[in-house]
Amino acid sequence: MNRVLVRGLCLMGIALLFGLNSFRYQLGDLSRAGPGLFPLIVSCLLFLIGAITVASTRFMAFEHLNYSVRNIGIILLSFVGFALISQFVNMLAAIVFLAFFSTLAGTSYSLKRNLKIAIGLVIVAFAFRDLLGLNLPLY
Repeated sequence: MNRVLVRGLCLMGIALLFGLNSFRYQLGDLSRAGPGLFPLIVSCLLFLIGAITVASTRFMAFEHLNYSVRNIGIILLSFVGFALISQFVNMLAAIVFLAFFSTLAGTSYSLKRNLKIAIGLVIVAFAFRDLLGLNLPLY
């Protein structure tokens, strides 16, 4: 199976999932946007990117789809760990756990790189909380 084709189809599927769910909310118009307009616009753009990716497979070399059940399990466990640590400890510890544990699925493991990623994600979380006003239980 072609890896690029699967990537494009997955993007299109995710876009359809969120785009169709955005119709549950009021869309409004561009001058007075409702809560469903932003997810609809983003999902339309994501669908377009997916469609371009699928169309580009006609002109690209075939890339075999390789996957590892171990890596899929590591990523799923990192998401579950993030949710549990966020619920029972705090979100900062969960972000650090996610940054360090999920990279076990990669080809190389670097403590320095993982620390940089964790610090960057913590900064983004504080920006979301302080600049956008999101209610994130960081600590």
